[in-house]
Amino acid sequence: MAVQVSVITTSSLGDRSYLATDGRVGVVVDPQRDIDRVLYLAGAAGVRITHVFETHLHNDYVSGGRELARITGARYLVAAEDTVEFDRVPVADGDVVDVSEGLRVRVFATPGHTFHHLSYVLDEAGETGWTPAGVFTGGSLLFGTTGRTDLLGQQHAHELAQHQHASARRLADLLPDGAEVWPTHGFGSFCSASQADAPESTIGREKQVNPVFRLGAADFVTETLAGLDVYPAYYAHMGVANAAGPAPVDLTPVARADAGQLRDRIAAGEWVVDLRHRKAYAVSHLAGTVSLGLDGPMSTWLGWLIGWGSPITLLAETPEQVADAQRELVRIGIDRPAAQATGGPNEWAVEPGELRELMVADFPALAAAQAGTVQAQAETAEADDRPGGLPAPEVVLDVRLANEWRAGHIHGAVHIPLPELPRRLAEVPAGPVWVHCGSGYRASVAASLLVKAGREVVLIDDSFGRAEAAGVRLAATT
Repeated sequence: MAVQVSVITTSSLGDRSYLATDGRVGVVVDPQRDIDRVLYLAGAAGVRITHVFETHLHNDYVSGGRELARITGARYLVAAEDTVEFDRVPVADGDVVDVSEGLRVRVFATPGHTFHHLSYVLDEAGETGWTPAGVFTGGSLLFGTTGRTDLLGQQHAHELAQHQHASARRLADLLPDGAEVWPTHGFGSFCSASQADAPESTIGREKQVNPVFRLGAADFVTETLAGLDVYPAYYAHMGVANAAGPAPVDLTPVARADAGQLRDRIAAGEWVVDLRHRKAYAVSHLAGTVSLGLDGPMSTWLGWLIGWGSPITLLAETPEQVADAQRELVRIGIDRPAAQATGGPNEWAVEPGELRELMVADFPALAAAQAGTVQAQAETAEADDRPGGLPAPEVVLDVRLANEWRAGHIHGAVHIPLPELPRRLAEVPAGPVWVHCGSGYRASVAASLLVKAGREVVLIDDSFGRAEAAGVRLAATT
C-alpha cells in the first residue's frame, strides 16, 4: 500500500500535525496537546503508531508528543541537540529511521526557525528502491514563505535568517520537484514570517513561488526581518513547557459558577470571557465581561492579553462550547479555567441592571458620522432601534498590528495594537470611541475592554478593506 499522509489541522493556531501510514503502522509529526484527535484518526485507519517526531521545540503551542508516545508505546524522537528534561530518542542530521518494510524517515538538520530544527523526509519503498514522498518541514520551508527567525530573541534573528535561507535551499537541492511539502506552521500561526499562499505544495512549486528561492541570502535576511511583527506574549511559556515535558491534559468539565459568583469574580478583576459571537455580545452581555468569540482565534488573543496564570471564567450558550474553549486553551498551556457558566446573559446577571448593550456600526456609518450626516444612525441595522443613534466619532481607534497600520490606516485615527490596549487604556483620548480592526473580531475584544473601563464605545464590525470605498478617508502612505 502506498504511503498515506493525513493532515490534522488546528486552524485556531494556524498549525498542522500529520499522521503518515503504510496501512499497518504510522508515524506522527508535531502533534498538538489534545492527542485524542490523533488516536481517533489512527484507530479509524487501523494502524499502530510506532514513532512520534518533533521538528523542533515549539514556541506557539504545548506539544502532545511525549504523552502520545507514552500512551501508544511509540518511540519519541526529538533533536539530540535540544536540551530537554525527559527521556527521548535523540536524532540528528543524517540519521535514518526504519519504520517498516515500506516506510522510512530520513533526518535533515534545517536550522533557521530554531537552532536545532529538523526536517523529516518520508521515503516509501518501490520496485526500484526508496522514493521520497515528501518532507515534514515544521517551521522551515512553508507554503510560499518560511518560519520566522526571531522567536529565540532578536539577538539571534539575523543569524537564524541566514540559516533559514540555507536550509530551504538544501531541501530543494536534495529532493525532487514532485516531493510534497508538509509544514507545521504558516496557516495563521505567528510562527510564520508571512502566511501560506496555498493549501498544499511541492518542492517544485516552492522553487517557483517562494521568496527564499528568488532572493539571495542577504536580501532574504533583510526582507524577512523587515516583515516580522510582534508575536503573542504567551510564546514565552511554550518552549519552557515543551522542554520540561508537558503533563497530560484534563478536559473534564470545570466547576460551574452562578450569577452571584460571576459578579464576585468580575468585581475581583478576574477575566470572565464571553465566548458567544460578537453580534450576540453586542445585543446583551454581562457588564465587566470580555468578548472573545469561539468563531475566531480566541485562545491566541486571550493568552496574549491576560497575565499568565490569571483565573479565567468561561461563559457560553452550551456546555459543548465551553468544552471547545477548554480544548483550545490547553493547547497553549492554560490547563484549567477557574469556572464556567452556560445559558445566556439573563441567567448570568443577578439583576437586569448588570446587563449591557454595545453599539455597532460599519464603515459607511463611520463615513457618514464623520461627515456629520444626520442619517448616520441608520447606516447599520444594529443602530436602527437605538434612541438617539450613534455618538459622534471623537476618537477612531485602530487596534490592528503595526504592519497592518503601516500598510494603510484611517486619517486621524489613534493606533494602539490590541495586545497593548490593556496597559494603555488611559492613552485613549477622551470622548466616544469608534474602534476597528481588520474584520471586527479584535475590535470586539477591544470594545469590551473599553466599555469595562467606562468608555462610550461603538464597535465597527466590518472589513477594513471596505473603508475607503465607503467614503472613509485614509491617511497618505509613503
